[in-house]
Amino acid sequence: MADSPHVPWTEVEYFLGKGQATTFPLSPRSARPQVSYVIGHGGRDIALHVELDRRHRPPRSSLPTIRIDQIAERGMRLARISTTQVTLMRDFHDLLTAVADRIVTHGRTLDQAFEETVRAWSALLSRPRGLSTQKRLGLMGELAMMRCIAEKYGWESAVEAWTGPEAEEHDFGISGFDLEVKTTASERRRHTIHGINQLDSTPGHPLWFVSVQLTRGGADGRTLSECVDAVRASVVEHAPASLNRLDRQLAASGWSEDPADDERWTPRSTPILLDPSALPRLDASSLSDSAWERISDVQYTIDVTGLRPTVEPPAVLDDFRLP
Repeated sequence: MADSPHVPWTEVEYFLGKGQATTFPLSPRSARPQVSYVIGHGGRDIALHVELDRRHRPPRSSLPTIRIDQIAERGMRLARISTTQVTLMRDFHDLLTAVADRIVTHGRTLDQAFEETVRAWSALLSRPRGLSTQKRLGLMGELAMMRCIAEKYGWESAVEAWTGPEAEEHDFGISGFDLEVKTTASERRRHTIHGINQLDSTPGHPLWFVSVQLTRGGADGRTLSECVDAVRASVVEHAPASLNRLDRQLAASGWSEDPADDERWTPRSTPILLDPSALPRLDASSLSDSAWERISDVQYTIDVTGLRPTVEPPAVLDDFRLP
């Protein structure tokens, strides 16, 4: 690896999926500064390590999602560039690669390489990279839920039941009950609730809350593109008349084949199904009518880690897996 300042994402993802720490030297052993790409303990993060001489301190990062710390390792002072946002890891990998290339290939100092990379990316950072990582995770969770529903009710019913992209209150409406599916890549079951009424049942349709946890899957994981292709193939085979509706729902969710998708995910744990009455939640009844009229938007995060699945929930999570 010493002859190239580039580590393929597929190789990084392999070690992340295995939860295994490793280091890739990016500069020749005799070169100064020494530059390494590091996957941290437990495969939980990535970082770029750049050797510092006695006169220099690490540059300061003005970006809240990027940290630059000074560490000591093997008798060397090093700058460690890492991110505070695990969901941005794939994009951060590209930024680290650009910084390393400027140092190793083009002879720039760390300060110059970091400043030039941030400046070059500033225009790109103001433009969305398709769906955000959180929205991609959410869509994967909903497609996995659709597959479970199709196993029990058939693909035509599963496509018809998916109402979330149509701006309905809940993600799925099935005969007799509704489902609200929330997906996270966090080690804890933390989920964002959009609106004061998102956890309310509709008349005659009890609501069930589904908590899904995904983690980076390495070579054994699934990309969002693969999940979409698998669902479309199943609909083509078993309910071809529903394909147009499915494609409209995917488009409404923000799905697009561009840009290329190479992040692989797999279930971190078994999903749990909860009755909303067991959830921590905000309740509109606690507000006066006059106060409620003056609140235009509500968004909050709940943590359902450790809550026990509801006894005898609907049997819709059998064989849960990504399509």
